[in-house]
Amino acid sequence: MAEDKFTAIIVGAGPAGSTAAYLLAEQGIDVLLIERGETPGCKNMFGGRMYSYALHRIIPEFWEEAPLERQISREVITMLDGEKSTSISCQDENWAKPPYHSFTLLRAEFDAWLAAKAEDAGAILACGIRVDDVIMEDNRIIGIRAGDDEILADVVIAADGANSIITEKAGLRSKLSPADLATGVKEVIELPAKTIEERFNLQPDTGAAHLYAGTCTQGMSGGGFLYTNKSSISLGLVIKAAELQKNQYMLVDLIEDFKNQPSIAPLISGGEVVEYSAHLVPEAGISMAPRLFSDGILVTGDAAGFCINLGYLVRGMDLAIASGEAAAMSVVEAVKKNDFSAASLGIYTDLLVKNGVWSVMEAYRRAPQMLDTERLYTSYPTLLNNLLADMFTIDGSPPINLIDKLRQEVKNSKTSFINLAGDAWKGGRSL
Repeated sequence: MAEDKFTAIIVGAGPAGSTAAYLLAEQGIDVLLIERGETPGCKNMFGGRMYSYALHRIIPEFWEEAPLERQISREVITMLDGEKSTSISCQDENWAKPPYHSFTLLRAEFDAWLAAKAEDAGAILACGIRVDDVIMEDNRIIGIRAGDDEILADVVIAADGANSIITEKAGLRSKLSPADLATGVKEVIELPAKTIEERFNLQPDTGAAHLYAGTCTQGMSGGGFLYTNKSSISLGLVIKAAELQKNQYMLVDLIEDFKNQPSIAPLISGGEVVEYSAHLVPEAGISMAPRLFSDGILVTGDAAGFCINLGYLVRGMDLAIASGEAAAMSVVEAVKKNDFSAASLGIYTDLLVKNGVWSVMEAYRRAPQMLDTERLYTSYPTLLNNLLADMFTIDGSPPINLIDKLRQEVKNSKTSFINLAGDAWKGGRSL
């Protein structure tokens, strides 16, 4: 296949890659979209929620045709401490009205739909192909190598996920360390739609997003999530890979413990696990971003580290889609000039700033370091739950005012007001 040549080859048919392929094909540019899995989405894992604005900008009112689950109208954050838990809930019915704030979805269905949109626009989709290397000539990327096959292109777009082979082979990034990554594990638990709506107090089309911190990660940096689908629950954990490595926990044991938490067990009771998956997640934010472009290559989506975890929300798919859009626009401009050098493709960073991806990554630059604070997963959930449990417990004992209760719980939690104030200040600036 060495004689074959495309204007653009995109490696990875996830949200970033398929978005780029769709936009390029719409412009009449010949593009090959390569996917390692047998079908787009069959190997992709994410929590289960997508913010809508980025795709709505590209495919207006995409919800009219895309395979989606529920429109999120309620956010819940829960701090877990053994038998105790404290939740903060925020509900806004405007989120579940056009132009819908966010949706839950299942990647196998959604990714297949988005890749099909690219195909319909004129892109060539090739599945079941593992790209092993890039082809270089005079320090310029001129194509990819898949097994014994070589396919040439004016530009390659790396959209092959957090542990991107393409960026490493192209010399844009050194090998990632466990400190840069988290490991996500997820189960899809089947339940009747009516049961889900009753347990979560939902309308037929609306959904809820729950995030958890505390004992669900055994004190390690990370958290849990639960998203409601039409007739299933997406439930899982995301934990810093370095901490898993250090503590030698088994993911399968951690998620079983999570499912047995008193705050979780009643919500999934009677459900059947129909899917299990695990995946690496970029966690270090902008500090882990590779070089985003060079002669003949652009990097996008998770391969570029475009994922944000703030504890109270997690963003990945919207940034992937928006970065895929910026990559496509960069190639369109390069085609007009017939110049695929780094100098020409450098417009990519300007477009990332313009469409908001880079400003998001910059704004939350400190978030990964803040979320590595051990007290967030040990002392603070205990302190909060004990304080509130004391406030609501009536047992005939002499009353203690709230300030004294707080002093007592801070002392019992083995932290200090100085730590509380310092972490609150750092959190406010980082998040």
